Amino acid sequence: MKQRNLVAISAGLSQPSSTRLLVDRLAAATQREAEQRGTRLDLQVVELRDHAHDLMNNMLAGFPTTGLRQTLDQVAAADALIAVTPIFNASYSGLFKSFFDVLDDTALIDKPVLIGATGGTARHSLALEHALRPMFVYLHAVVVPTSVFAASEDWGTDTVQGGLANRINRAAAELAVQLDLREPATVADPYDNPTPFEQLLAGD
Repeated sequence: MKQRNLVAISAGLSQPSSTRLLVDRLAAATQREAEQRGTRLDLQVVELRDHAHDLMNNMLAGFPTTGLRQTLDQVAAADALIAVTPIFNASYSGLFKSFFDVLDDTALIDKPVLIGATGGTARHSLALEHALRPMFVYLHAVVVPTSVFAASEDWGTDTVQGGLANRINRAAAELAVQLDLREPATVADPYDNPTPFEQLLAGD
């Protein structure tokens, strides 16, 4: 059985949060779908609220703390990503955007990503297509066709077993297919091919 790494990012602010709940459901469904295709996923869940202060310091000073650096490296090395944010003012949260602002701009190139969001009403679901998807496309990620939005009413007993569960399973299957199509992710070491000292002295 193949082994791959899945990183799931939750930008929920409260604890517990519906955002983290959706992350957990998406991750579990993706693990099931991947195992059916012969791939075992090593899951790492990132709670952005734990890095809130470090993210702001990084944006001000330009350098991440050790903990934030490890998380950024986990995302860069992941074979696939699940990213879920609460919706505020018809867009992703500032915490969510801050994380991807400090992430290296090459970290998501050709990386499969499943996007999700939570909000009070289904009207906010459009933010997935007019805010989240364009951001990840700009970062050259491969965003799976199905995005998953969970409104407050989606967490009722009947609907969790119906519409929301169907969307989760469909999106998870799409992410598992993308994982199956790709070789393990590799992260280039910036020190692998150093510029020769003579070239540095010569300039240009």
